[in-house]
Amino acid sequence: MLGRLLSLALTAVLALAAPTSAEAAPQSAQAAVAAMQPGWNLGNTFDATGADETSWGNPRVTRELLAGVRAQSFHSIRIPVTWSQHLGPAPDHLIDPAALARLQEVVGWALDEGLYVMINIHHDSWQWVNTMPDDHDAVRERFDSIWTQVAAAFRDASPRLVFESLNEPQFVSDGPFLEELNTSFHAIVRGSGGGNAKRLLVLPTLHTNADQVYLDQLANTFTALNDPNLIATVHYYGYWPFSVNIAGGYRFDATAQQDMLGTFQRVHDTFVARGIPVIIGEYGLLGFDRSTGTIEQGEKLKFFELFGHQARINHVTTMLWDNGQHLDRTTLTWRDPELYAQLSSSWRTRSGTAASDLVFVAAAAPVTSRTITLNPNGTRFTGLHLGRAALRRGADYSLSGDQLTLTGGLLRRLLKDRAYGVKSTLTVHFDRGVPWRLDVISYDTPVLSAAAGATDAFALPAAFNGDRLATMTATYADGSNAGPQNWTPYKEYDATFSPDYTAGVIKLTSAFFAEVNGGSPVTLTFIFWSGATVTYHVTRTGTTVTGTAG
Repeated sequence: MLGRLLSLALTAVLALAAPTSAEAAPQSAQAAVAAMQPGWNLGNTFDATGADETSWGNPRVTRELLAGVRAQSFHSIRIPVTWSQHLGPAPDHLIDPAALARLQEVVGWALDEGLYVMINIHHDSWQWVNTMPDDHDAVRERFDSIWTQVAAAFRDASPRLVFESLNEPQFVSDGPFLEELNTSFHAIVRGSGGGNAKRLLVLPTLHTNADQVYLDQLANTFTALNDPNLIATVHYYGYWPFSVNIAGGYRFDATAQQDMLGTFQRVHDTFVARGIPVIIGEYGLLGFDRSTGTIEQGEKLKFFELFGHQARINHVTTMLWDNGQHLDRTTLTWRDPELYAQLSSSWRTRSGTAASDLVFVAAAAPVTSRTITLNPNGTRFTGLHLGRAALRRGADYSLSGDQLTLTGGLLRRLLKDRAYGVKSTLTVHFDRGVPWRLDVISYDTPVLSAAAGATDAFALPAAFNGDRLATMTATYADGSNAGPQNWTPYKEYDATFSPDYTAGVIKLTSAFFAEVNGGSPVTLTFIFWSGATVTYHVTRTGTTVTGTAG
């Protein structure tokens, strides 16, 4: 029955899948995956769980967008697809022909632009696939039906089209469910013939996690399938406390760096060293889901610089997760050009960085020299610039090893009237990569004021005085931790608190107060990037909040 219905439902759309030109299959999976670097995700579009691709706020995909992605030097595009809302009833689960035709149209445009394209089963993973332990047969029927139809629709598409079995697989209980799904996916696609006989197929680890136990499980599947055209995939969003700015993880410190180094080493040793190519199908920072400012700019740039380097030396292809927060899909410009500059440079070479991109000078104190530790990352320091002008070594700065010292004379010139804020921006130049920006900032210790409000909209007045907020701790009088994630005194940036520099307030969220004991005073300690700390006290009584400084 399924075969007959498929024949009827797909007749109108199969023609769209024909390749635009005769193309030979890649010489090897390794060569193809290398050619896919770097990649970009068309996130929150075909994976949106609403009625269509615009339901999560992104514009309808155009040929111009895909051409723009290619023009930004991306060689591959991952198009996540959530199928749930486009499926008919059991037992056939027929895909809506219009939805499938639209996907084929966009895939065809991307292929015509010379991009490799990867499509998958996406949010279905947590919508219904995760129930497989309790609803095994129904899940298998639905999963197999989707891939049977997709394989048929794209049977003769370009070999640059790649299939990924399942995004971030997860299950309500343990068992060999992922191995079963990956194996079924493999059999369905290979059995459909045509270009699918040798099409590149991507298999994920459980949760797309790179812990060794999950890598080993997937490696066993690869051994059992014994197919040279398979690719392993994991995702990487960094060391969690750094990725969301919680538990004091607001710096890209040695712990966060080692987490990244360990991930790349494990995927290299488990797969790449054995000739199995690896794609990191999504990467970024989890805090980006709320605001790209959750992580301080310099710390963010150091993360992406090292990530690009590790991808290169470990021969891993990477696909930036972008749900609309990075590349503006209407203007085709980057919302954070500095981030894109670091990203694109990291695909080719290393860049020098520094311990920080912020140089704070107290407005009320005499101006003296400041020393910054450079991280050359194998590059060579070539100079310090103010705009296009090269500053003078000796008179304006000195360099001893990795210690860059800005002289008091230079800082006095840069600070000018000592008003608060960024007074000048310097750039540290190296012999390759992108320069490192240093903002010279005049500041004084921030001043907080008393306030009253409600749990759903409490904002305490803050004179930031040029400083910038790094993190916040919350404790009760007995020293125990207050608020969400009470295993740490450090609260999650944006999720529980956030600064509004324009309005001059620090906002505390309803999520924070939801887990604060009523009637118990909470001491908040705000830690700023200058090193200043300021305390504040809040008390929740029902839905009312009072706050006092000091």
